[in-house]
Amino acid sequence: MDNIFSYVFMRRAFLVAAVIAAVAPCIGVPVVMKRLSAIGDAASHSALAGIALGLVLNSNPVIAKILPINPVLGGVLFAVIAVLGIEFFRTRFGRFSELAAVVVMSAGIGLTAIFSGFITSGSSNLSSFLFGSIVAISDFELYLTLGLGAAVIVVSMLLYKELFYISFDETAAMLSGVPVKTINFVLMVLTAVTVSVAARIVGALMISSLLVIPVAAAMMIAKSYKQTMVLSVVFAEIFTIAGLFASYYLDWRPGGTIVILGVVVLIAVMLLSKKNKS
Repeated sequence: MDNIFSYVFMRRAFLVAAVIAAVAPCIGVPVVMKRLSAIGDAASHSALAGIALGLVLNSNPVIAKILPINPVLGGVLFAVIAVLGIEFFRTRFGRFSELAAVVVMSAGIGLTAIFSGFITSGSSNLSSFLFGSIVAISDFELYLTLGLGAAVIVVSMLLYKELFYISFDETAAMLSGVPVKTINFVLMVLTAVTVSVAARIVGALMISSLLVIPVAAAMMIAKSYKQTMVLSVVFAEIFTIAGLFASYYLDWRPGGTIVILGVVVLIAVMLLSKKNKS
C-alpha cells in the first residue's frame, strides 16, 4: 500500500489538522465552561452560509474575474457576524440566553439553503465544506489556516487569565477589573475564526464537535482548568490525526471519521474514569 505521506495533499491535510486540533480546545474550553456549547453549531451554520455565498459569486464568471472570493473568507465574515449576533441576543434574552444561538443558527441554515440554490457550479465544493475533504485544501487555505490558527493560539494564551475568570463567574471577574464585555467579544470572534478555518477539513456540520468532545473527555479526568486545556489539546490531536489515517485507508469522510472516533474515545474515558460528574 502507498505511503500516506507520499502525497502532497495528505501532508497538507495533516499539517492543517494538527493546527486545528491545537486551536479548537483553546476556544472550546472557555466556551464549554460558559455553557455556550451551542455557539459552535450556530457559528458553523452561519459560516456555511458565507461559504455558499462565496461559491455563488465564484460561479459567476464576470464576478469571479473582477473580484474572486475564497469561500473560506466568506465563511469567516459570516461566522463573525453570527457570533456577534449571538452576543447581542444573549444579553437581551436574560435567563433564556441559550435561545440566542438557536436564533442565529436558524438564520444561518436559512441563508445556506437560499444561497445553495443559486450555485450553478461547484456543488461538490459545497459538499466538501459540509462534511470535510482532505483533498480539497488549497495552498491559500493552508496559509490562511496556519496564520489564523497561530493568531488564535497567541491571543488565547495572552488572555488566558481573563478567559479563565469569565469562564466561571463573569460578575466576579467584572468586580476584579476584568473587561468582561471586551473579553467576551474577543472570545466570540476567535470562535468564529476557528469554526471557519476548520470547515474545509472537518466539515461545517461537525466542527462544533471538535470544540466540545475533546473538552468533555478532558473534564472527566482533569483536576484543574489548566489540565483541562492541556488534555483537551492532546485528545483533539489524537482524534484528528488518527481520524485522518483511518479516513485515508478506509476511504471515509475525514470529518465524520474524526467525530466518531472522538465519541468512541469519550465514551471509553467516561466508562474508565472514576470521577463522578454531577
